[in-house]
Amino acid sequence: MTSALVLNCTLKPSPADSSTHKLAGEVAAALSEQGVTLDGEIRVVDFDVRPGVEKDMGGGDQWPQIRSRILTADILVLATPTWMGHHSSVAARVLERLDAELSETDAEGRPIPFGKVALVVVVGNEDGAHKITADLFQALNDVGYTIPAQAAVYWNGEAMHTTDYLELPEVPEQVASATATAARNAAHLAQLLRTNYPAG
Repeated sequence: MTSALVLNCTLKPSPADSSTHKLAGEVAAALSEQGVTLDGEIRVVDFDVRPGVEKDMGGGDQWPQIRSRILTADILVLATPTWMGHHSSVAARVLERLDAELSETDAEGRPIPFGKVALVVVVGNEDGAHKITADLFQALNDVGYTIPAQAAVYWNGEAMHTTDYLELPEVPEQVASATATAARNAAHLAQLLRTNYPAG
C-alpha cells in the first residue's frame, strides 16, 4: 500500500489556523482518493528541530522522530507558506536536515529517498510560488526524491492584498484541478517506483 506524509512548514504552532494546513489537507485528501494511505501531517514548528545537517543533532533534537516517519512514507508532501517571496525558515530547516540523507544508504547502496516521490504545496499572498517550487524541487531531488509531472500545488492572492487561502469562500477551480493532477501523478509514480527501482 502506498503511503504519504505531509510536512507542514507553517510558522504558526498548533492549534492556530493555517492556510498551509488547509491546502496541504486538500492535497492529502486527493491522494487518499487515489488509494494512498495517509500517515497524517507533521507541523514541524511544533517540534524542537535543531539546526544542522546531521540526522541527529543531539541535546533533545526531535528531528529523528520526524525523519523516521519521512523515510517510511512513499510520498512526501512538503508544504510551505510564502514569506518575503521565499519559503519559510521552517522549510529551510527541513531541507538542511534532509541533507544528511546524502550519506545514508539502503541495502542496495542507494540514498534512502531513492524510489520515493515528493510533492510541493505553496501558499502566499504575493508572487513567488514558482521560485519556491523550483528551490524545493531541486533540494528534494538532490537527496533522492523523484518529482512527478506537475507535482506542485500553489495559491497566491493578489499583490498588495491581505486575503488568506483560509478566507476563500471556495477552492479555486485551478487549484482543485492542480491538486487532483498532482495527487494522481504522485500516486501512480510512487506505486511504480516501489516495485521497480534500479539498484545503486
